[in-house]
Amino acid sequence: MKNPPIYLFSISSHPDAISVNSLDITFFKPEIDFSQYDYLIITSKQVSQALQQYEREEFIDLPALCVSVQSAKSYEDLGGKILDIGGGYGDNLVDKIRSYSKEKRWLYLRAKVVASDFVDICKKDGYFIDEVILYESACSKAIEEVEVKNEAILIFTSPSSVKCYLQKHRFLQNQDIIVIGKTTAKALPEGVKYILSDKTSIESCIAIAKEQFLK
Repeated sequence: MKNPPIYLFSISSHPDAISVNSLDITFFKPEIDFSQYDYLIITSKQVSQALQQYEREEFIDLPALCVSVQSAKSYEDLGGKILDIGGGYGDNLVDKIRSYSKEKRWLYLRAKVVASDFVDICKKDGYFIDEVILYESACSKAIEEVEVKNEAILIFTSPSSVKCYLQKHRFLQNQDIIVIGKTTAKALPEGVKYILSDKTSIESCIAIAKEQFLK
């Protein structure tokens, strides 16, 4: 019996999956005085892409608190220094921020729509965090028009990838679902069965697909 195909719904791709770009990204370049801050908060690699619109010397000396290994790598690739790395979820950043002095000034570089309220929690605790929107995302035509086989493995890497998929598709009984993290899992309809990746990485999701469902 032929193995079911693996569909990866993400803005990244993987050679072992049918990669479907889930989002179209629009970048913004608001005016930012980076000299007013001690640290950056980065929760996606799109932020590092957006930072390339600015003069490197304006921001590169600011260490960044990054939500995941992937977002940290994107900032390191620019030459930036990493302050700390969270566990892959925005909510995990609360304890990280609380470990620093309230005298420090943070700049959260973010998408127009975010899934976590960690900033509001920290602000209520008395921490200084400014927020600047550097990009927004919209459902791509690719995810709307993709034809998914009835028997397949579906990997979702963000809440938006789930929501965009469900705008034009539905989950079928013979489809197995893998999600990259708890925040993504929350975007699934109630009652939908899924496997949660033990690491917030596409590699981990692909490994689960191979171990659990492929012969």
